[in-house]
This record gives sequence, C-alpha cells and structure tokens, in this order.
Amino acid sequence: MKPALSDREGFAAFVLRMRSLGLTDQRLMSAFEATPRTAFVNGNLGNVAYGDGTLPIECGEFIEGLDLQAQLIKALDLEPGHRVLEIGTGSGFTAAVMARLSGRVLSLERYRTLVELAQQRLQALKIENTFIKHTDGRHGQVHDGPFDRIIVWGAFEAMPRQFVELLSSNGVMVAPIGPLDGKQIIARLSKIGSRFERQDMMQVRFLPLLEGVAAAL
Repeated sequence: MKPALSDREGFAAFVLRMRSLGLTDQRLMSAFEATPRTAFVNGNLGNVAYGDGTLPIECGEFIEGLDLQAQLIKALDLEPGHRVLEIGTGSGFTAAVMARLSGRVLSLERYRTLVELAQQRLQALKIENTFIKHTDGRHGQVHDGPFDRIIVWGAFEAMPRQFVELLSSNGVMVAPIGPLDGKQIIARLSKIGSRFERQDMMQVRFLPLLEGVAAAL
C-alpha cells in the first residue's frame, strides 16, 4: 500500500504539473494552496486528492481532476471584485478556491446533500463570501445577476445563449459545449454587446446538466 500523500506533498506535485503546462500564476496557486483539497474528498481518497483524475463524491457524482479545475479557473481571470456564478457545486472545492480570488461566489447545485456538505466545508475554512443554493442551475439565477464570471461543470449541447443576459459587460463564461453523449470542447465565451465571442480551449467529456433538483438526495 502506498503511503498517503500530505497536503504539502500533493500540492507540490500539482504545482510541478502546472508549471509543465505553463501555468505559473502565483495568485491562483496561492488560492489552491490555502484550500486543502483533502478536506473536500472522502477520507479514503486522500492519497489521490491532488491527482489529475476525476474523483467520486456523494450522490453518485464526480468532481473533475485538479489540473482541469485549475486550468478552467485560470481561464476566468478572476479579480477581487468579481461576482461569480458557478453551476455544479460538487464538493465545494472550486467554489472555495474562487472565493479567495473574487468578491462573491454564488454556486448552484441540484443535490441537497452536496449543498449541505459543501456549506459545512466552507464554514470550517471560514470562507464567508460564497453562497450555495439548492436549485436547478441550467438557466442560471436571473434574479441574482449580473455576474462578471460564470463557470459550468456540466455540458451544453449548443451555445448557451440564455446566459448572455446574466453576464455583465465584458463578462466571461467558461463551459463545455458539444454532443451530450460524446466529447465536448471547453469554450471561453466573452460577452461583446449582446453576443458571445468564443475561444475554444480543450477537449473534455462532461456529463450533461440534468433537469430539476434531485428528489431524494
């Protein structure tokens, strides 16, 4: 059996991988360092918490590997005053990281269990500028906008034009777009007037956003 990696060792390995990709943003790395990933995964997964593979969480869901999370958060170019909308809270880890880089994070999640666990983890870390809602996030939260940045951890089959009005002028949205039963492209969508300017980043395979909130979980 391999010995468990400490947060420090896991983070150091993560930093080396990021450097190999040319991602050396000190502010971003400091936000990740201040957010112990092992606090957001099941205890028996501590040894792989800082790996680049997907990890299972409660409610039969998964969170993306750390490397992909870092690259997508980097693409948002978060600034201290930004209002951020996240769709798909998962474990709450990415919300916690983004909270250290922005002004306010609203995170939407369809599973009540995940909402409650994420809230507990954020409270334990004394992160107070993140708000998690149990709701269907496929169309965002119209009444809470506009947002400077939007990030989505689920796939859209076509360009999510319904989010244009939720973004502030020159706002940025990062989301996977493509066939729901295959591979998608991570797109960085910049709001220009009343339309999106699209920049394709990388190929991924995300699950589609599901309709409604979970009835039992």
